Amino acid sequence: MLQVLLFGFIAVALTNTLYFFYFARFSFAKNEAQTSLSQKEALPVSVIVCAKNEAENLRTHIPFLLQQEYHNFEIILINDCSTDESLEVMEQFQAQDQRIKIVNVQNNERFWANKKYALTLGIKCAKNEYLLFTDADCKPTSKWWIQEMVKNFSTQKSIILGYGGYQKEKGFLNKLIRFETLLTALQYFGYAKNGNAYMGVGRNLAYTSSVYYQNKGFVNHIHIRSGDDDLFVNAAATPKNTAICVDKDAFTRSIPKKSFKAWLRQKRRHVSTAKHYKTKHKRALSIFYVTQLLFWLLFFIGILTGCCWEIFVGFFALRMLAAYVVYFKTAVTLDEKDLRWAMPIYELSLVCLQFTIFIVNLFQKPKHWE
Repeated sequence: MLQVLLFGFIAVALTNTLYFFYFARFSFAKNEAQTSLSQKEALPVSVIVCAKNEAENLRTHIPFLLQQEYHNFEIILINDCSTDESLEVMEQFQAQDQRIKIVNVQNNERFWANKKYALTLGIKCAKNEYLLFTDADCKPTSKWWIQEMVKNFSTQKSIILGYGGYQKEKGFLNKLIRFETLLTALQYFGYAKNGNAYMGVGRNLAYTSSVYYQNKGFVNHIHIRSGDDDLFVNAAATPKNTAICVDKDAFTRSIPKKSFKAWLRQKRRHVSTAKHYKTKHKRALSIFYVTQLLFWLLFFIGILTGCCWEIFVGFFALRMLAAYVVYFKTAVTLDEKDLRWAMPIYELSLVCLQFTIFIVNLFQKPKHWE
């Protein structure tokens, strides 16, 4: 029995370590040098923001969009059946700047409370080929967000995956939220770097209207309320048409949840969406999370038994070293440097939380965009 435990732990540790070697292609990749676009070369861009009851966030963040140093863009503000002053706020900004268009979505019985329906109307309203998406509670980290994201488009690249982080605040919850975001980014950038893109985040995502219509928009998963970002990328991305953008001027920062309960509710929605990914992606992601969970569980069991503890510690150290180096490099790349020093604590906490989410989702359906 103890031999089974030992060999099981070794297999799990090595398998999980291989994932970090796979992700390392992104972590250690050199930023590809790109030149800035001149005004004549500036691609026409439609920045699309879908908002539901986000009046205060719109007041705060729309000015950051209007201040972008880019020659040729419009802003599509989608009011998704808000019951607060979101529409009025949009109209106030529209009166001040002609670059703003408003799409006011009314309740539709067939697509009630479906963000994808609202986004579809917004995309149809966009006059430009190049679409750049963010959320109402996000702000770009610089005036060059549009330029840095858009210059990754080319004759081949029609989907651009950006980094959407969270604002840095005090407290363990904030660090755990940002670590989970870092790990998620490590995975989807890592897979994309290896020609196997499987998701993007709507807080910072760009694609062309051509690739949107070629893939029939959200039609194939319109019945699933979540996944306007990751399910679309999962269906439309190919090894040739997807690029990543990790220039610090191209990041966005969102307002993080303030309580574990609110964050847990958000993560439950995200996890429930992943079951609709392509089979190969579901399998690969599942193996990573299962081996990550078993790595910690079997290590603690092995240490408690006291049998061959040197071997347990040795393979534990090997896997942790590989993971730490990749986490460290990724944290530097994604400007999350303050997370570097306590990553084992964040990882173990996240593993426990993910296991909790899995169990809860088995018995209770998560709520979606309301």
